[in-house]
Amino acid sequence: MRHVLLVALMVAGLAGCSHEARSPDAIRNDTAHVTAGAVRDGKAVVQGVFDGLRQKGPVNINKASSDELERLPGVTPEVADRIIAGRPYQQGADLYHRHIVSKAEYNQISGKIEAR
Repeated sequence: MRHVLLVALMVAGLAGCSHEARSPDAIRNDTAHVTAGAVRDGKAVVQGVFDGLRQKGPVNINKASSDELERLPGVTPEVADRIIAGRPYQQGADLYHRHIVSKAEYNQISGKIEAR
């Protein structure tokens, strides 16, 4: 195990060396570019974690308010009203089978809903 670690460190050290002399400005510009990308990626990760924590599991289409339904992708106030008006549902697929939503709309929300 120590040999593998030693070889990995040697390869990493040699990879950082180049035969080409680089100016401090070039190094600074490259560092700024990589840092900007890391910040952008970090913000995306934080937003993903935040979105994941906000989701509390599937939305129960038999009990959800209009506002809760509208948080689903592609669900407009009109669609939310149709879902509420069509209650009760035995299963989520009833939304499509009973023509409450289109197939495309159902495909967007199918993994995010349940009927209890």
